[in-house]
Amino acid sequence: MNSATSKPLDLLRIFLSRHPSLRGYLLLSPTLGLVAALMCIPILAMGVLSFWQQTGHMSFDMSGTLQNYIEALTRDMYRVLFLRSLGISGLTTLATVVMAFPLAYFIAFYVKRHKMVWIILVTLPFWTSYLLRVFAWKVILGYNGAVNSGLMSLGVIDEPLTFLMYNPTAVVITLTHAWATVAILPIYVSLEKIDRSVLEAATDLGDNPFMRFVRVVLPLALPGILAASVLIFIPTVGDYVTPSLVGGSDGYMIANVIQFQFFRGSNWPSGAAISLTSMTIVAALVAVFIWSARHLSGRNS
Repeated sequence: MNSATSKPLDLLRIFLSRHPSLRGYLLLSPTLGLVAALMCIPILAMGVLSFWQQTGHMSFDMSGTLQNYIEALTRDMYRVLFLRSLGISGLTTLATVVMAFPLAYFIAFYVKRHKMVWIILVTLPFWTSYLLRVFAWKVILGYNGAVNSGLMSLGVIDEPLTFLMYNPTAVVITLTHAWATVAILPIYVSLEKIDRSVLEAATDLGDNPFMRFVRVVLPLALPGILAASVLIFIPTVGDYVTPSLVGGSDGYMIANVIQFQFFRGSNWPSGAAISLTSMTIVAALVAVFIWSARHLSGRNS
């Protein structure tokens, strides 16, 4: 190897020796580059497409216009559907985290043996198709479903309840069940990492179980709660399958409009503009939520 080639390699070795944390990134660079390309290229393509204007079936005016964004921000239907999407996703996130925390707490603090068995049991819903789980809730909540049939057989109601299906409530219930596993795992990891000696110290200092939970366990579990909330909120805002199957016209979300624009409406620029607008607003809301939660946690500690 000649000196011209060895000198840059020597400089690279010296640089890596001074910054050892960069070695891992260097090893991951091919994978990170591929992931970044697969994420950025579609977004860039949609960004370019959103400034075009649909002139016919698969024909576009590429001169550039902001009309699609103006319509996405000002049209009443889009605003109502987006606010409904935020409300449904927010309720789903809250319900899922509240329901997942007790199970994660039980596994972390009360299960002494065979924890892996419990983790596998928690992931059992992921062993079946997402569509099958949604259709199962249609069977459960339907007009002649398990809930109505059970209540009628018990004499609680005389005729099937009609408000169980094809509304936002059905969407929240279905999404909560579908994403429960995603919430349990990060919360469990945060709870499992808590040093038990800290809990013993809180007890020795006079904290009862409730105050120990509020002052010690909950703040230390906040990273897992934040991770679970973000992992649930972001994909549920963009869900269009569940609202289509169990939401009905009252449960439609903004993703259903995007899906319609790309497929049935064949208005790709409008769909791209609505997608990027929604993505930007959701990213801003998530950033504000994470900053507020961390700031509040730091102030309380």
